[in-house]
Amino acid sequence: MQKKHFGVILNPTRWWGRMPRLFWLVALFVGYLERRRARLNPALRSLLMTRVSQLCHCAFCIDANSLRLAERSGALDKVLAVSDWQNATLFNEAERAALAYAEAVTATPPQVTGEIKTALRRHYDDAAITEMTALLAFQNLSARFNAALEIPAQGLCDPLQGRPHA
Repeated sequence: MQKKHFGVILNPTRWWGRMPRLFWLVALFVGYLERRRARLNPALRSLLMTRVSQLCHCAFCIDANSLRLAERSGALDKVLAVSDWQNATLFNEAERAALAYAEAVTATPPQVTGEIKTALRRHYDDAAITEMTALLAFQNLSARFNAALEIPAQGLCDPLQGRPHA
């Protein structure tokens, strides 16, 4: 499927593929989070995954998730603004609450304050927050795995040139 969509097998797959059972467990987890009837819309999922990728300094994840965000939001505006989302006008209140939560969950140790929880609950119910937390935990796993193994970007999205690659 990766070869069909991206034209190549993605670098992390080669690493995860060394442990096929673990690879399939991870793939099933991602598949569940990215299902059609997910509680979070696809653009929000990509927005959060892109921000976590940036915070974890994962070159591959930034590349892949930026591409998804550009595809799902229909433009590169949010890709270019997500690293400075607090000062950008492109994000609505629900996205801002989710981005603040993503940053708090990704901090070591997590820094989820009552204020962050209150803002999040204005826009999301318990089921959506649970799914969001699972998504953030997965992206932290993925980004830290790839960063630790120095898995490079694959040129999937080049926001500095103003275009996604696919």
